[in-house]
Amino acid sequence: MAARPRRRLTCSGEGATLLRLPAIPDRRETIFDVLEAVIPYISGLYTLPWIAVGFFGNLLLGHMFGEKRVTAAMKKIGLVLLFVFIPILLFKLFLNIDFRAQEFDFALLALAFMAFLYLLAYIYARRQAPRFTGDGSERVHFLKTVIVNQGRSAAFFGSAILAIDGLRIPAAIYITLLGIYLFAIVPYLLAHLHGREVAASETKNPLPRFLRVFPWYLAAFPIAATVIHAQTGVTTATYEWGVLLDFAAAVTIPAALYYVGSGIRLADVTPDKLRQLFFGHAGELAKVRMLLLLTMVITPVVVAVLFGSLWMLGLLPAAWFAVLLLNAVLPITSTNMFLIPYGINRKVTALSVTWSTLFSLPLFVVLLYLMSQIFG
Repeated sequence: MAARPRRRLTCSGEGATLLRLPAIPDRRETIFDVLEAVIPYISGLYTLPWIAVGFFGNLLLGHMFGEKRVTAAMKKIGLVLLFVFIPILLFKLFLNIDFRAQEFDFALLALAFMAFLYLLAYIYARRQAPRFTGDGSERVHFLKTVIVNQGRSAAFFGSAILAIDGLRIPAAIYITLLGIYLFAIVPYLLAHLHGREVAASETKNPLPRFLRVFPWYLAAFPIAATVIHAQTGVTTATYEWGVLLDFAAAVTIPAALYYVGSGIRLADVTPDKLRQLFFGHAGELAKVRMLLLLTMVITPVVVAVLFGSLWMLGLLPAAWFAVLLLNAVLPITSTNMFLIPYGINRKVTALSVTWSTLFSLPLFVVLLYLMSQIFG
């Protein structure tokens, strides 16, 4: 938004000279100008270093205040990001667009794409199960762990995609729908699998209430923004206070990436564990390697070949393919840890989040840079 000129009081008339009173600084306008000037420096590729800042900042804070206290604080910060800043970001994006048939088409494609990714994980888990498990409940635990860890960090890590102008709308739609998958559809499927392992009388949903309502709460923001824009034509540029909304949305991306960086545990990435990860034949890290093969190799290759072919044939817009590919290389989301009560492997999931973040980061940064040059 361009800076608005300050008003000057003047007095003129016949035989009178122009009188200009001293300009009185407008404190509100000054604040808006400062926020507008800061936004470019917390957007685009400027957001990526915040992953490293989060990692080293968390190490420093852990040394000063204790790792347990810092970890507990970061969990609360993660919930604030999920329930406050991510919805603000989506509201701002949808307030500035005209939601037409093309956006609805991408929403349908995204839903089908996510179902395809989870189906791919299920097929892969069925094929790998004999190597890692026996029969019965152990096998079911393994299947659930693999399926859940196909869920990616679209809200936190993938929020960086929203900084690219040409991709932000399909990326915002994808984030919203993935929230529904992660906290509504996947838990519903897990509940059916979980029901085989618990007494028939158990009816309590192990997912916390605030996460059960989260997908519908999140979806309410883009829906409300779309309706408001369609009925009134309002955008963040309509009023001065729109700068505040723009700034809050811009802050969300580096804050989310800081959270991602803070989740990397130094104790989990020692040279000894790295050797076990690559060369171990049993144990938790062998399962982590299997999950990394699914999420960091098989899934991106399948998406690149299948949907890349559709793009080359002219059946899929380039921006849509870019969003799908970027989301396919994202690391495993840390919010999967909330699904532990459904009987997935806690340690394997935690290690998979850490290692997938480390391995995904270089590829994601390179792809994001290329996409920013093409669509930015």
